[in-house]
Amino acid sequence: MKLMRIGAVGSERPAVISDAGDAHDVSALIGDLVPEAISDDLVGRLAGYRDQPVIDLAGARIGSPLARPGTIWCIGLNYADHAREAGAAIPDEPVVFSKAASALAGPNDTIHWHASMTKLDWEVELGIVIGRPAHRVPEDRALGHVLGYTIVNDLSERAWQMERGGQWMKGKSHPGFCPVGPWIVTRDEVPDPQALSLWLDVDGGRMQDGNTRDMIAGVARIISYLSDFTRLMPGDLICTGTPAGVGAGVKPPRFLGPGAKLRLGIDGLGEQRQQVAGA
Repeated sequence: MKLMRIGAVGSERPAVISDAGDAHDVSALIGDLVPEAISDDLVGRLAGYRDQPVIDLAGARIGSPLARPGTIWCIGLNYADHAREAGAAIPDEPVVFSKAASALAGPNDTIHWHASMTKLDWEVELGIVIGRPAHRVPEDRALGHVLGYTIVNDLSERAWQMERGGQWMKGKSHPGFCPVGPWIVTRDEVPDPQALSLWLDVDGGRMQDGNTRDMIAGVARIISYLSDFTRLMPGDLICTGTPAGVGAGVKPPRFLGPGAKLRLGIDGLGEQRQQVAGA
């Protein structure tokens, strides 16, 4: 099942995409795709989606498939090739940080650049949406706590992240720095989350080209690891790291400015397209 939200900012309606590509408005069934709506019976409650009205997608904005994630967790340096390009050692344990929930954006929303941004960078990532509470969950049961998977662009202002001291979070949390979607694909349609190609183009040129099989910590390990320290909750979003090819890693470094166009995707999870505009 593909779950998405469609409409102007603040007026999105939840939808299920049929095999024919029609978007059925399911707001009468679940209200919205908020954490409170996510439970073990969510797919069952949506079983009658074909009887719900169809939304005309022509010219419609696609919103984040989550109305508001509870927490946005991030795993850094989770591909060996990315760690090498960053000049970092391979982590002994997953590197954990977070993004502000206010950074959430739709998959094709404009990225608003500001003159204070000097090193705006991209990162295509597999996103995990938690479907069941998870605390101290062993790896062999971890995937049972997943609602589904999505695409995340973990946008970063590297100067704020790396040159201003303190935590990485402040370089990751500007409004619009977390485009998500276009949809959540439920876990039953993703038999192996460690066999997904992911890629990103900047202005038509391929910059990132990787596969989730190359993660240092895989999806099950990430969920189990985080659950040792916290209780993951339905609607939490986990960004699992990015392969090599970020702007800070190329020689010479390449960063985004007004007019830059991004296109990124993951096998079976769709694509995102963004353009940078001056603020």
